Amino acid sequence: MIGALMLDIAGTELTQEDIQLLQAPQVGGMILFSRNIQSPAQVRQLTDHMRQIRPDILIAVDQEGGRVQRLKQGFTLLPAMGHFGELYLSQPEKALDLAEKCGWLMATEVLAVGIDFSFAPVLDINAISDVIGDRAFAKNAQDIVPLARAFMKGMQSAGMATTGKHFPGHGSVKADSHVAAAIDSRSYDDIYQNDMQSFIQLQDQLDALMPAHVIYENVDPNPAGFSPYWIQKILRQELKFDGVLFSDDLSMQAACVAGGADARIRAALDAGCDMGLVCNDRESACTALTGIENLPLPNQERLARMRGKIPNIQIGEQLDLGEEWQSVKKVIEEFKNSL
Repeated sequence: MIGALMLDIAGTELTQEDIQLLQAPQVGGMILFSRNIQSPAQVRQLTDHMRQIRPDILIAVDQEGGRVQRLKQGFTLLPAMGHFGELYLSQPEKALDLAEKCGWLMATEVLAVGIDFSFAPVLDINAISDVIGDRAFAKNAQDIVPLARAFMKGMQSAGMATTGKHFPGHGSVKADSHVAAAIDSRSYDDIYQNDMQSFIQLQDQLDALMPAHVIYENVDPNPAGFSPYWIQKILRQELKFDGVLFSDDLSMQAACVAGGADARIRAALDAGCDMGLVCNDRESACTALTGIENLPLPNQERLARMRGKIPNIQIGEQLDLGEEWQSVKKVIEEFKNSL
């Protein structure tokens, strides 16, 4: 059974405390960070160990490309998605082909080391945000949609579920919600016509969404990830979205408006999130776990869709995933080196 809490670990292997946490029924996922990565072989050993303890665990990573890329040593260094958007303005067909290849390459490498999915792609627009920037494909939904569609096609062809972030849009908010309260004062119509369009138009290809830790103060007083209005009324009822909803990291500064870690995870789940993330703070993770240990488990059928097609292969210190992988890797590396 898959629980409602996604946690992290401190090192490159499991400690006894990590093992005890993994055994808690409400721990449904683990997310890896750069500190957990030494080599492809070590990552696969770590994820295999996690599944020996909890065969049903979902394992995730942020492997967007560019500056948000946790798997580096022994993995392909991917370009930021914004570079595909720049190319799209002059060579759209080439940009779409490269975006699809990049999605496939990212997913193939992540799955090979036993990780179910990357929280990707970013569907925000590149407007004024301090934290989004070239993590976004482009400055408008008209360009984001075809590029993200191509990238997700590549992901899904490799066997990985997709997660669009950060609904309904973080790109038009300057503050970085990791370190500050993020407030958007625009009207719902403005948000709908601009930031939300990439999420709406790509809904048929999205397996999951991650709401933003942003308060859209003229729409609802709560951050989107704690908001029944955004999650239940807009996403579930009006847009009929039936995919998984992951909270953004509940340890981020913008999430603190909900109170302590136990209050934050309860607020996210009560609003309609399927799984909440509590990262980089073990004390808060334990508090959150205590706060929800008696709650019913989340929708199992929905969360099971996030399970990746992980190959049963031996992984060495350097990846070697066959001729197609080598060919695509070369294309993407040549593009990145040309920037």
